[in-house]
Amino acid sequence: MTIITLNDKISEKTAVALGIFDGIHCGHRIIIENACNKGFVPSVFTFRTESVKFKHGKPFEYIYTNSQKLHFLDKAGINYVLSPDFDDIKDMTGEEFAEKILSGIMNTGSVICGDNFRFGKDASCGTDELKVFGKKYSFSVEVIKLKENDFSSEKFRAMLKNGELSRENPYILYGEVVHGKQIGRTIDFPTINQNYADRQLVLKYGVYFTLTKIDGICYPSITNVGVKPTIEGQRSPLAETHILDFSGDLYGKNIEVEFCKFIRPEMKFSSVDELKTQISRDIYEVRSLLKD
Repeated sequence: MTIITLNDKISEKTAVALGIFDGIHCGHRIIIENACNKGFVPSVFTFRTESVKFKHGKPFEYIYTNSQKLHFLDKAGINYVLSPDFDDIKDMTGEEFAEKILSGIMNTGSVICGDNFRFGKDASCGTDELKVFGKKYSFSVEVIKLKENDFSSEKFRAMLKNGELSRENPYILYGEVVHGKQIGRTIDFPTINQNYADRQLVLKYGVYFTLTKIDGICYPSITNVGVKPTIEGQRSPLAETHILDFSGDLYGKNIEVEFCKFIRPEMKFSSVDELKTQISRDIYEVRSLLKD
């Protein structure tokens, strides 16, 4: 996948999916899949996730960072992505966006978006205006109309905050394995640590049955999301994963951890020994889930 900038121009004719796509949920995937089936080179216009500070007048709590989003777009078969900072184009009129970005930089033959897509300065334009500009600048426009009760980013956020997970809308934490205090090794449960970014949505604190993908192989695992209250000191929330039946050095690697089932809330234990006992129980439950 090629990341282009506002100074580039794509030579091939493209089909462009439009959206923030911060969660890559099933509604997003419908739009992205349509871009992959238009006969043009599949591409995406989006914003750098961290540059979007507000959405619908509220502070924007994004599900995936920009690097995570790009990873999933690459896996979805997208060839080109343009993801500038929001401030770089927020003052463009709708027609300037159609002419300079879609027709000019992205060489668009077809545009695909949801029926609630807005663009142009102060979100002044919608899909009707986009169709008008499409006729003027020679690209077709397909609007994906989602029913009122269909899935949305807001529903996805609410689910994740409640620890609710589904196969239809998987939550996969993709990121670099970073060094922690290596306390897990001292209690015979070594873990990999993955940090959350500022303003990124954090799952409901607790312990989850997860699957960790390493070099194309999925390993059952157990992940604690939270701040490790049993261990002294303040810290930012992180995901700490113990991978069953695996040993090896993963520091510095980017790893996918897919969350499958909420097991229990995060707890503060009176001692490390009590924590160790509970982890053993959690692993037993994970192995029972695998049998089922």
